[in-house]
Amino acid sequence: MQQSTDDENFEALKQFDTCILADAIETCDVRLRNQGYTQPGLRCVNGEFAPVIGYAVTARVKTSNPPVLGNSFLSDHEWWPAIERWPIPRIIAIQDVDANPGLGASVGQVAAAILQSLHCVGVVTNGAVRDLHAVAKMGLPLFARHVLPSHAYAHLVDHFQPVEICGLAIRSGDLLMADCHGVVSIPLELLPRLPKIADDLLRRKRKIIDFCRSSEFSLEKLREITSA
Repeated sequence: MQQSTDDENFEALKQFDTCILADAIETCDVRLRNQGYTQPGLRCVNGEFAPVIGYAVTARVKTSNPPVLGNSFLSDHEWWPAIERWPIPRIIAIQDVDANPGLGASVGQVAAAILQSLHCVGVVTNGAVRDLHAVAKMGLPLFARHVLPSHAYAHLVDHFQPVEICGLAIRSGDLLMADCHGVVSIPLELLPRLPKIADDLLRRKRKIIDFCRSSEFSLEKLREITSA
């Protein structure tokens, strides 16, 4: 029943973008207004996608130097089955913890195919990704700071630990929404209320925009509408 209810709320939220969602969360005063979203630099690098929403599954990687143990690719046969312990849908949040993040791609088309098979609907990283066209054809959005052709020495450091992606602190199990504007963390306690709050805000914004574009526009009426 809980998963069904969550699915309904997710579908309702997908009609909005992260901007309206951020506004809706702000009205609830559950955190500071300069928290809960990614800072400049993160973008969807492989095309235009509708907003995706899912529970975070975190990992930390390094890419610039060879690993002390294991192979040089982001392939950990203990990590993949462990991902399935988390609720679906999932968004993978990968922090490149190198001093200069993004010297190697942490996700390409093979990793993307594996993650998508594990019910992941998006990847978020402060590092680099590659194989943009191939992954776009899979329908998996990649939100990253860098794009480059090589994995270099990409390898998993650990998983399910707290990460920070472009200023946003993320723990496994956090609910995230991502689109062309970036990523917003959704407080779980607000989930049942957010679709209605976001819808009310969007109606109010549309009313103001429609009035500004109408022949009846005046500053006096605008003050009345915006102060109501």
